[in-house]
Amino acid sequence: MDSHGRVIDYLRISITDRCNERCLYCMPEGYKGWAQKADHLTAGEVIRVARAAAGLGFRKFRLTGGEPTIRTDLLQIVRGISSFEEAEMLALSTNGTRLKELAAPLRDAGVSSLNISLDALNPTLYRKVTGGDVAAVLGGIEAALSAGFARLKLNCVLMRGVNEDEIWPLILFASEREIPVRFIELMPLSNADVLSEKNFLSVEEVIARLARRDEVVPLESATLGWGPARYYRLKNTGATVGFIGAITTPDFCASCNKIRLTADGKIRPCLGRHNELDLLSALRSGEGGVEEILHEAIALKPIDHEFSGCYEPDRPMTAIGG
Repeated sequence: MDSHGRVIDYLRISITDRCNERCLYCMPEGYKGWAQKADHLTAGEVIRVARAAAGLGFRKFRLTGGEPTIRTDLLQIVRGISSFEEAEMLALSTNGTRLKELAAPLRDAGVSSLNISLDALNPTLYRKVTGGDVAAVLGGIEAALSAGFARLKLNCVLMRGVNEDEIWPLILFASEREIPVRFIELMPLSNADVLSEKNFLSVEEVIARLARRDEVVPLESATLGWGPARYYRLKNTGATVGFIGAITTPDFCASCNKIRLTADGKIRPCLGRHNELDLLSALRSGEGGVEEILHEAIALKPIDHEFSGCYEPDRPMTAIGG
């Protein structure tokens, strides 16, 4: 439990800062990161940190990036963490481009839940936002559905003037496949200029738009996941729609239960603040201390993020972990 009475039992683990796409809101133009440097955690080190966290009461684990599926030892990491008796959930966040080949192996290795980014169905717009090919993602989604994950969700980052017209098509697409789609407010996580009044679209505005098309009925969020999303059912359409309003939701951080491990071995108590603790040195010094640093990170977890102020990212989302 942190100093604000929240139970911290969720560790998000970035296993790479590299990605095979370049989303507008995640990776700044020209970013090269440290893709070939030795300060990325090895598979064994990732598993060691997760095991230490499990011993402290962490029960939920999510692998992120960058794009985690481009790491060649991904299945080794999945098998290692899924073997913990304490792990109630092992999830993975992905852009879906490699799921056609990896969905079934990931499910067999122990991944129980997938979040797949899908910011547009229109191929031209998808390429504009991500630099990638939406056909690969759609094939990955179908493979994930066939693989039979316990939970499968689609994620869309809201960008006014960019993908507004994709909202309803995405809802229908997800509804036809009986999976939730979640709309996420744009956050200042690639550079300070990524978020502006011109391109910001709030979840409240989207909900109001949907209410003009269908009856929007609140659902119990706890049955659909462990994060901050708030879920609704569209009564006539039958769609399940989630909203993550980090910027406009007043009590957004009230139930936050997570800390983050970056690919270069830093523990970050809050996505929306700069404070990080060096776990890499403890891992490689041979002197222990991993559990102590995890304890310290929980103790340092702030009451809320700083996105609503003049937040200046110290490094981009792809380096912190999605």
